[in-house]
Formats: sequence, C-alpha cells, structure tokens
Amino acid sequence: MIVAERKPFDEIAAATSGFRKVLVAACGTCVAVCLTGGEKEAGILAAQLDMAATLGDREQVFSVGCVERQCDREFLEELGPQIAEADAVISMACGAGIQFLAEAYPDTPVLSGVNTTFIGVNEDVGVWTERCRSCRDCVLSITGGVCPIALCPKGMLNGPCGGADQGKCETDRERDCAWSVIYRRLENTGRLANLEEVIEARDHRDLLPGRQVHPAYQRRYSAHE
Repeated sequence: MIVAERKPFDEIAAATSGFRKVLVAACGTCVAVCLTGGEKEAGILAAQLDMAATLGDREQVFSVGCVERQCDREFLEELGPQIAEADAVISMACGAGIQFLAEAYPDTPVLSGVNTTFIGVNEDVGVWTERCRSCRDCVLSITGGVCPIALCPKGMLNGPCGGADQGKCETDRERDCAWSVIYRRLENTGRLANLEEVIEARDHRDLLPGRQVHPAYQRRYSAHE
C-alpha cells in the first residue's frame, strides 16, 4: 500500500488563503488505511481549518467529500457536484491521486494535503515500513524475496558493503543488514547459488515518467491504430 503523512497544518492553511469555499477531498483506500487521508482525517482537517479561519477573522467555509480512490477516474466523477461549488480543493490522496484529481478538474485549484512517503506494509497497529521503491526492475526472485533497494540504505545490489558487522547495518546497529537477511533466506530455501548471479547496475536515465499498458490492450492504445 502507499503510505503518506499529512502536511504541516500551517503549510496547508497558507495554501488555502485567498479561497473562500474549500473542499477537503478524502480518499478511501491507501491513505485511509494509514490513517492520513481518509474521511475521518479529512473531517478533522476541515474542522481545524475552520477554527483557524474563525480565530483569524477570515470568511472561509470548509466541507468534506470522499471517494473510494482518487487514482481512478470513474470515482472522481462523484466529487463533481461538490467541486463545482468550491473555490479550491485540498486532496488528501497520494501524489498520484492529487495529480489525477487536478487533471479531472483543471479549472479548480487542487492543493496537496499530504506528503507521499513510500510503498509499505503494515507491521503493527499504526506502524508501516517501506518495502518497495517501484524501481521497475524487480530482483526479488534472485534475492530471496528481500529487496536490497528498499531495505539497504545504500541500495547495494551484489552483497553487503564493508560496513556490515555481525549481521547489522553500519547506519543503525539495531537494523539487520539487508544482505545478511538475503543470505539467510536463500540458505533456508536451498538457493545460495543465486548469490553467484551478478545483478547489473541500474540505468536511471529513462525511468520517468512511466506508462504501462497490459499486453491484452496493446492494440487498442497503439499509436498505429
């Protein structure tokens, strides 16, 4: 899931200055799970902004709307009537959702209410950890299902750096060295031979922006059709 955190309140409040009617648009999927941008969190932000406007003697009205996913065009249509009444929108979705909302309603300013942090997993109640960097060249089949890009601070692709000690990372002695974990995982599954395979250095020149079309739909979206 995509994990995000709410932007500092002062930054959000400053972005809304000059707009009288502001819609706080929640997203009911990833950011709701990580307790950042769901309907409840949007309601809290709207209440805080309303209070700040009252204390600052500013005439502003804040309302709340919510869709299941802001990164899906069909759901964004549900916000149409509310956005039509708003001078600006604060999106509580991830960066992808914010951009999609702004694209769907280009005549209305769309402001960011969160910072997208990473793709992660839920470790415990209220705790998420990064597991994937969306690097577009997954090596998990080679590394025993342990990502050296996300879990190694140096992103080492072919074994640990010289700072690893007793299976711990030099950047944090409480952190397991990712390559020590990889070694144990491969050993447990009888695949230590994977370590003989050299993972090529990454070419980062053509990573952005990305586009992916499922093979079944290639003809539909082909430039030659």
